[in-house]
Amino acid sequence: MLTGKITMANGAVIPFELYEEEAPITVGNFVKLIKEGYYDGKTFHRVIKNFVSQGGCPYGTGAGDLGYTIPCETKNNPHKHVTGALSMAHRGKDTGCCQFFICHEPQPHLDGVHTVFGCVTDNMGAVRNMHNGDVMTSITLDE
Repeated sequence: MLTGKITMANGAVIPFELYEEEAPITVGNFVKLIKEGYYDGKTFHRVIKNFVSQGGCPYGTGAGDLGYTIPCETKNNPHKHVTGALSMAHRGKDTGCCQFFICHEPQPHLDGVHTVFGCVTDNMGAVRNMHNGDVMTSITLDE
C-alpha cells in the first residue's frame, strides 16, 4: 500500500494512504506529481468548514490545470466520500488533473461524481483547522 504525508508550512503533518488498485490512473498521476515536487509550495485555496479543503491549483485560485486531463475512476470504485477521503477535483467528468480535496465530513452527494483515490489516516484536526491560502511545504511518499 502506498502511504505518504502532506507537510504544511505551519508544521502540521497529515498522513494518508492511496488506493492504487481502485483508482490506478488517479493514484499514478498524483504519485508522478508528488515525485516531481509539483505540490511543494502550493496552497489549499478553497477551504470550506465542515465540507472540504481543496488544493493543488498551479495559480492558487482553483482555475488552473497542467494542460492535460485524466479520466474519472468512479465506476466499480467502492470508496466513498467519508471523513478524510482524498478525492480528485474537476470541472466536469474526466477533467481532473492536479487539484484534489480532503473531505472534512462525509459528503455522499459527491460519491460517483469525483474519484476517491485515498484517505487521510490521522490528524484530521489539522485538515479541519485549515484556512484559505494555507501552504503545503511538501507532499512526500513513504518509501
